[in-house]
Amino acid sequence: QVQLAESGGGLVQAGGSLRLSCAASGRTFSDYVMGWFRQAPGKEREFVAAISWRAYSTYYSDSMKGRFTISRDNAKNTVYLRMNNLKPEDTAVYYCAAYTPALKNYYDQSSYDYWGQGTQVTVSS
Repeated sequence: QVQLAESGGGLVQAGGSLRLSCAASGRTFSDYVMGWFRQAPGKEREFVAAISWRAYSTYYSDSMKGRFTISRDNAKNTVYLRMNNLKPEDTAVYYCAAYTPALKNYYDQSSYDYWGQGTQVTVSS
């Protein structure tokens, strides 16, 4: 079992930045592929970014590539999402999630075994 807890959300003006954190506890954090998803009001949850278990590979949704950066610190059992040049359409609840490496698709939320409760990000225009 892995427990995930997001933090760092809040209200920011368009063009601003935030860094989200996701602290993991339970089983060995470094065993897991970590991902970030988001869900805006009235929309389905969508993939944001993912990072391999040793951070050798990172993946991004095309709409966030270049603005968002995912990273992880296995010594601190934490994964981060740095978000720059935020836009009002980035307003959503952001979730971190984890799965053990397998023949799964990192962009598919059904691949993920564990989820955090989410943190709200609101971008004002």
